[in-house]
Amino acid sequence: MIKTSKWFARGFACAMLVAAGAIFSPLFASAEEGIKIPPPLLDEKSNAATETAVFAGGCFWGVQGVFQHVDGVLDATSGYAGGEEKTAIYEVVGSGQTGHAEAVKVTFDPKKITYGKLLQVYFSVAHDPTQLNRQGPDSGTQYRSTVFPLSNEQAKVAKAYIDQLDAAKVYGEKIATTIEPEKAFYAAEGYHQNFLTLNPDYPYIVYNDLPKIENLKKIFPDMYRTEPVLVKVNG
Repeated sequence: MIKTSKWFARGFACAMLVAAGAIFSPLFASAEEGIKIPPPLLDEKSNAATETAVFAGGCFWGVQGVFQHVDGVLDATSGYAGGEEKTAIYEVVGSGQTGHAEAVKVTFDPKKITYGKLLQVYFSVAHDPTQLNRQGPDSGTQYRSTVFPLSNEQAKVAKAYIDQLDAAKVYGEKIATTIEPEKAFYAAEGYHQNFLTLNPDYPYIVYNDLPKIENLKKIFPDMYRTEPVLVKVNG
């Protein structure tokens, strides 16, 4: 259900882009191209049954959708990280004044996929890491590119990987992604969960996010799962 005028504006703007693409293709043929990047040289070693990671990279609809299609991921929940619990509300976060970023908490099986591999997906197809506070049509600190490490080892792996990718010059410019440790994550409202899967025809999803799923399938076929793992929402 579309609950705020912001959603209508987002959908309307992207509908115009999709319509323009139909006329002026290939100018608007794809919202974002994925890029094939090398795996991390330094990765985490974990003996845990499950582990959790938190990533922010623009609107959480697309980031969640990507990780829900990654094999080894047990759960991917949209939410907010970087601010206080009392301001972890969609309309408030949208002000850009809370310190929060729209983020996704990924629970995964480290025997099937490593933290470093999740970072590889994150930097390659989930968003554009050269943009700090902008992804697609969205701008503001709430859409920033940020890794929220949940341990010192995760922070070390993320920092080393950013340095590795910058040294290899795999992008046209330096990675803008920040690392913000020791930040709590708060789950978003139920109507945000599984948004990509439940609304595949929504213009914003069609233009900005479905291409990310196709990029995941194309660039990481060994990690791609056809059926997404969905969040169980009460009510």
